[in-house]
Amino acid sequence: MSKMSSKSGKPRKDQIARAKVHNKGNVVHPSFDDRDWHPLATEIDSNRDQSYLRKVKPRTDGQRDLMEAIKSHNLTMAIGPAGSGKTYLAISAAVEALEAGEVERIILSRPAMEAGESLGYLPGDMHEKMAPYLRPLYDALGDRMGGKRVRQLLEEGTIEIAPVGFMRGRTLNNAFVVIDEAQNCTYQQLKMLLSRLGWHSTMVVTGDPDQSDLLEGMSGLGDVAKRFETIENIAVVRLKSEDIVRHPLVAEMLDVL
Repeated sequence: MSKMSSKSGKPRKDQIARAKVHNKGNVVHPSFDDRDWHPLATEIDSNRDQSYLRKVKPRTDGQRDLMEAIKSHNLTMAIGPAGSGKTYLAISAAVEALEAGEVERIILSRPAMEAGESLGYLPGDMHEKMAPYLRPLYDALGDRMGGKRVRQLLEEGTIEIAPVGFMRGRTLNNAFVVIDEAQNCTYQQLKMLLSRLGWHSTMVVTGDPDQSDLLEGMSGLGDVAKRFETIENIAVVRLKSEDIVRHPLVAEMLDVL
């Protein structure tokens, strides 16, 4: 039986979870000073299932810039380190656009590069083969919509899995497209993916050029982002270590690795 507090009656483990424990000498990001911390400070809509988070609030200026860029541009490139919220913000924007009726579908694409495995070596159909690689996107979708609704929309085709290799020749109209982990795409692959953008569609490309699993010089993300910075109608948002909303040590580690 867990020990109870004599005043509040709450389990001791809840008190421990709420306690602020910071190691001496560590620089703690301001985001971690809140008692009830959530990675992106979302609000729960009480009229819906508790798993559905209605609004997303930026934790940093960089995240605020990214959210505004997605709203005001049809094509946004979110470049930044792991944990800076670029994928979560892209998924959140896609869900909001779908719920508002601004798009008819959400299309997710992510290179299957982890562990050097090919799609052909994994069992199952295309969705089952892609599932391990798209797990981070599924997690974000589930956090925003709830797992039951995500599964329903996947079955209906409103949320679509589109492997990079299967995108050629398509025109994506009335869709919100998220290209995640784009640092694992070559220049030619990115050129092909970006040219899929159709009418009444929004595309967000996320990635970190410093974390490419491709051989050195093969990733096209850095080059494409640099070229697009000169185009007024395309937003290139570069997040930094101070935009990381994971454990404070993540930012410190990435600064030296």
